[in-house]
Amino acid sequence: MKLVVVSAGLSVPSSTRLLGDRLAAVAAPAATAPEPAPADVTVIELRDLAVEIAHTFTNGFPAPALADAFAEVAAADGLIVVTPVVPEARVDGASASYSGLFKSFFDALSVTDEDALTGKPVLIAATGGTGRHSLVLDHAPPRSNELARGDPHRPLFAYLKAVVVPTGVYAASEDWGAEGLDARIGRAGTELAALMAGLSGPATVRRPPRRDTFEEVTPFEQRLAALSVPGPSPAP
Repeated sequence: MKLVVVSAGLSVPSSTRLLGDRLAAVAAPAATAPEPAPADVTVIELRDLAVEIAHTFTNGFPAPALADAFAEVAAADGLIVVTPVVPEARVDGASASYSGLFKSFFDALSVTDEDALTGKPVLIAATGGTGRHSLVLDHAPPRSNELARGDPHRPLFAYLKAVVVPTGVYAASEDWGAEGLDARIGRAGTELAALMAGLSGPATVRRPPRRDTFEEVTPFEQRLAALSVPGPSPAP
Protein backbone atom coordinates (compact mmCIF):
# COMPACT_ATOMS: atom_id res chain seq x y z
CA MET A 1 0.00 0.00 0.00
CA LYS A 2 1.28 3.45 -0.90
CA LEU A 3 0.80 6.76 0.92
CA VAL A 4 1.97 10.04 -0.64
CA VAL A 5 2.49 13.30 1.26
CA VAL A 6 2.39 16.53 -0.79
CA SER A 7 4.00 19.40 1.12
CA ALA A 8 3.92 23.01 -0.08
CA GLY A 9 6.20 24.30 2.66
CA LEU A 10 8.94 26.66 1.49
CA SER A 11 11.37 26.81 4.40
CA VAL A 12 13.86 24.24 5.71
CA PRO A 13 12.91 22.98 8.24
CA SER A 14 9.22 23.51 7.56
CA SER A 15 6.28 23.25 9.95
CA THR A 16 4.20 22.26 6.92
CA ARG A 17 6.47 19.27 6.24
CA LEU A 18 6.51 18.45 9.96
CA LEU A 19 2.71 18.30 10.06
CA GLY A 20 2.68 16.04 6.99
CA ASP A 21 5.24 13.71 8.57
CA ARG A 22 3.25 13.45 11.79
CA LEU A 23 0.05 12.65 9.93
CA ALA A 24 1.86 10.01 7.86
CA ALA A 25 3.32 8.47 11.02
CA VAL A 26 -0.23 7.76 12.19
CA ALA A 27 -1.82 6.78 8.87
CA ALA A 28 0.92 4.53 7.43
CA PRO A 29 0.87 1.80 10.12
CA ALA A 30 -2.88 2.06 10.69
CA ALA A 31 -3.63 1.53 6.98
CA THR A 32 -1.98 -1.90 6.94
CA ALA A 33 -2.90 -3.10 10.45
CA PRO A 34 -2.71 -5.83 11.66
CA GLU A 35 0.17 -6.42 9.25
CA PRO A 36 3.46 -5.32 10.84
CA ALA A 37 4.81 -3.48 7.78
CA PRO A 38 3.37 0.05 7.39
CA ALA A 39 2.34 1.56 4.08
CA ASP A 40 5.15 2.91 1.92
CA VAL A 41 5.41 6.69 2.35
CA THR A 42 6.64 9.05 -0.38
CA VAL A 43 7.02 12.79 0.26
CA ILE A 44 6.74 15.30 -2.59
CA GLU A 45 8.24 18.72 -1.75
CA LEU A 46 6.62 21.24 -4.07
CA ARG A 47 9.33 23.87 -3.52
CA ASP A 48 11.71 21.60 -5.45
CA LEU A 49 9.26 21.51 -8.38
CA ALA A 50 8.26 25.19 -8.51
CA VAL A 51 10.03 25.94 -11.81
CA GLU A 52 8.68 22.79 -13.47
CA ILE A 53 5.14 23.60 -12.32
CA ALA A 54 5.35 27.09 -13.87
CA HIS A 55 6.77 25.71 -17.12
CA THR A 56 3.89 23.24 -17.40
CA PHE A 57 1.48 26.09 -18.04
CA THR A 58 3.68 27.57 -20.78
CA ASN A 59 4.98 24.36 -22.38
CA GLY A 60 1.75 22.39 -22.16
CA PHE A 61 3.38 19.28 -20.67
CA PRO A 62 5.21 18.45 -17.42
CA ALA A 63 8.99 18.10 -17.16
CA PRO A 64 10.29 14.63 -16.17
CA ALA A 65 10.61 15.42 -12.44
CA LEU A 66 7.08 16.79 -12.30
CA ALA A 67 5.72 13.93 -14.40
CA ASP A 68 7.24 11.52 -11.86
CA ALA A 69 5.48 13.41 -9.05
CA PHE A 70 2.17 13.22 -10.91
CA ALA A 71 2.68 9.48 -11.39
CA GLU A 72 3.32 9.04 -7.65
CA VAL A 73 0.10 10.87 -6.82
CA ALA A 74 -1.94 8.92 -9.36
CA ALA A 75 -0.59 5.58 -8.06
CA ALA A 76 -1.13 6.38 -4.37
CA ASP A 77 -3.72 4.60 -2.27
CA GLY A 78 -4.06 7.73 -0.16
CA LEU A 79 -2.82 11.33 -0.05
CA ILE A 80 -1.90 13.76 2.68
CA VAL A 81 -1.81 17.32 1.30
CA VAL A 82 -0.38 20.11 3.45
CA THR A 83 0.00 23.79 2.62
CA PRO A 84 0.90 26.95 4.50
CA VAL A 85 -1.99 29.38 4.74
CA VAL A 86 -1.48 32.67 2.90
CA PRO A 87 -3.34 35.62 4.52
CA GLU A 88 -4.88 38.37 2.42
CA ALA A 89 -2.96 41.28 3.95
CA ARG A 90 -4.57 43.77 1.55
CA VAL A 91 -7.85 43.34 3.34
CA ASP A 92 -7.98 42.80 7.11
CA GLY A 93 -5.89 39.66 7.56
CA ALA A 94 -8.98 37.55 8.27
CA SER A 95 -9.20 36.09 4.75
CA ALA A 96 -6.73 33.37 3.84
CA SER A 97 -6.15 30.64 1.29
CA TYR A 98 -3.85 27.82 0.25
CA SER A 99 -0.58 28.87 -1.34
CA GLY A 100 -0.31 29.56 -5.05
CA LEU A 101 2.32 26.83 -5.42
CA PHE A 102 -0.04 24.29 -3.84
CA LYS A 103 -2.95 25.27 -6.09
CA SER A 104 -0.78 25.36 -9.22
CA PHE A 105 0.46 21.81 -8.62
CA PHE A 106 -3.05 20.41 -8.51
CA ASP A 107 -4.16 22.60 -11.42
CA ALA A 108 -1.32 21.19 -13.52
CA LEU A 109 -2.10 17.66 -12.34
CA SER A 110 -5.77 17.97 -13.34
CA VAL A 111 -4.81 19.29 -16.78
CA THR A 112 -2.42 16.36 -17.31
CA ASP A 113 -4.78 13.71 -15.88
CA GLU A 114 -8.25 14.90 -14.97
CA ASP A 115 -9.04 11.63 -13.18
CA ALA A 116 -5.83 11.40 -11.14
CA LEU A 117 -7.67 12.01 -7.84
CA THR A 118 -10.98 10.33 -8.69
CA GLY A 119 -12.07 8.22 -5.74
CA LYS A 120 -8.74 8.72 -3.95
CA PRO A 121 -8.75 9.28 -0.16
CA VAL A 122 -7.23 12.69 0.65
CA LEU A 123 -6.44 14.17 4.05
CA ILE A 124 -6.26 17.98 3.94
CA ALA A 125 -4.07 19.92 6.36
CA ALA A 126 -2.60 23.39 6.69
CA THR A 127 -0.29 25.47 8.85
CA GLY A 128 -0.50 29.13 9.73
CA GLY A 129 0.68 31.82 12.07
CA THR A 130 -2.64 32.41 13.80
CA GLY A 131 -5.69 30.47 14.91
CA ARG A 132 -7.89 33.03 13.13
CA HIS A 133 -7.48 30.98 9.94
CA SER A 134 -8.44 27.64 11.48
CA LEU A 135 -11.62 27.36 9.38
CA VAL A 136 -9.80 27.84 6.06
CA LEU A 137 -9.87 24.10 5.39
CA ASP A 138 -13.66 24.05 5.19
CA HIS A 139 -15.09 27.55 4.92
CA ALA A 140 -14.38 30.87 3.27
CA PRO A 141 -15.05 33.85 5.59
CA PRO A 142 -17.71 36.42 4.64
CA ARG A 143 -16.40 38.85 2.04
CA SER A 144 -16.41 42.39 3.40
CA ASN A 145 -15.30 43.84 0.07
CA GLU A 146 -14.31 42.77 -3.42
CA LEU A 147 -10.67 42.17 -2.44
CA ALA A 148 -11.51 39.58 0.19
CA ARG A 149 -10.84 36.15 -1.23
CA GLY A 150 -10.42 33.19 1.08
CA ASP A 151 -10.47 29.86 -0.72
CA PRO A 152 -11.32 26.78 1.40
CA HIS A 153 -9.47 23.51 0.73
CA ARG A 154 -12.28 20.95 0.91
CA PRO A 155 -14.26 22.19 -2.14
CA LEU A 156 -11.07 22.13 -4.25
CA PHE A 157 -10.58 18.40 -3.71
CA ALA A 158 -14.28 17.65 -3.94
CA TYR A 159 -14.16 19.29 -7.38
CA LEU A 160 -11.23 17.01 -8.30
CA LYS A 161 -13.47 14.05 -7.33
CA ALA A 162 -11.36 12.95 -4.38
CA VAL A 163 -12.78 11.33 -1.23
CA VAL A 164 -11.90 13.92 1.40
CA VAL A 165 -11.30 12.70 4.96
CA PRO A 166 -13.91 14.18 7.36
CA THR A 167 -11.31 15.57 9.78
CA GLY A 168 -8.92 18.22 8.48
CA VAL A 169 -5.97 19.41 10.57
CA TYR A 170 -4.97 23.06 10.90
CA ALA A 171 -1.91 23.85 13.03
CA ALA A 172 -1.27 27.44 14.10
CA SER A 173 2.02 28.50 15.65
CA GLU A 174 0.56 28.25 19.16
CA ASP A 175 -0.71 24.70 18.54
CA TRP A 176 2.72 23.08 18.44
CA GLY A 177 3.27 21.44 21.79
CA ALA A 178 -0.18 22.45 23.01
CA GLU A 179 -2.97 20.09 24.00
CA GLY A 180 -5.33 19.14 21.18
CA LEU A 181 -3.10 18.93 18.11
CA ASP A 182 -2.02 15.34 18.77
CA ALA A 183 -5.66 14.27 19.12
CA ARG A 184 -6.62 15.90 15.81
CA ILE A 185 -3.64 14.31 14.06
CA GLY A 186 -4.55 10.91 15.47
CA ARG A 187 -8.20 11.17 14.47
CA ALA A 188 -7.47 12.42 10.93
CA GLY A 189 -4.72 9.86 10.33
CA THR A 190 -6.94 7.02 11.50
CA GLU A 191 -9.79 8.17 9.25
CA LEU A 192 -7.45 8.28 6.23
CA ALA A 193 -6.14 4.81 7.05
CA ALA A 194 -9.68 3.42 7.23
CA LEU A 195 -10.51 4.84 3.81
CA MET A 196 -7.26 3.53 2.33
CA ALA A 197 -7.87 0.04 3.71
CA GLY A 198 -11.47 0.01 2.52
CA LEU A 199 -10.78 1.30 -0.98
CA SER A 200 -7.75 -0.90 -1.61
CA GLY A 201 -9.65 -4.16 -1.05
CA PRO A 202 -11.66 -6.25 -3.51
CA ALA A 203 -14.42 -3.63 -3.65
CA THR A 204 -12.14 -0.90 -4.95
CA VAL A 205 -13.98 1.46 -7.27
CA ARG A 206 -12.09 1.61 -10.53
CA ARG A 207 -12.12 4.51 -12.94
CA PRO A 208 -14.58 4.06 -15.79
CA PRO A 209 -12.89 3.93 -19.19
CA ARG A 210 -12.75 7.31 -20.87
CA ARG A 211 -15.38 7.54 -23.58
CA ASP A 212 -14.47 8.64 -27.08
CA THR A 213 -17.29 11.00 -27.99
CA PHE A 214 -16.39 10.78 -31.68
CA GLU A 215 -17.52 7.15 -31.69
CA GLU A 216 -21.08 8.26 -30.98
CA VAL A 217 -21.51 10.88 -33.71
CA THR A 218 -25.03 10.95 -35.15
CA PRO A 219 -25.00 11.11 -38.98
CA PHE A 220 -26.07 14.48 -40.36
CA GLU A 221 -28.81 12.91 -42.49
CA GLN A 222 -30.33 11.33 -39.38
CA ARG A 223 -30.36 14.70 -37.62
CA LEU A 224 -32.11 16.30 -40.61
CA ALA A 225 -34.70 13.54 -40.71
CA ALA A 226 -35.48 14.10 -37.04
CA LEU A 227 -36.08 17.79 -37.74
CA SER A 228 -38.28 17.28 -40.83
CA VAL A 229 -41.90 18.48 -40.56
CA PRO A 230 -44.45 15.76 -41.41
CA GLY A 231 -46.81 16.55 -44.29
CA PRO A 232 -50.56 17.03 -43.91
CA SER A 233 -52.60 13.99 -43.02
CA PRO A 234 -54.60 12.53 -45.95
CA ALA A 235 -58.32 13.32 -46.02
CA PRO A 236 -60.54 10.53 -44.74
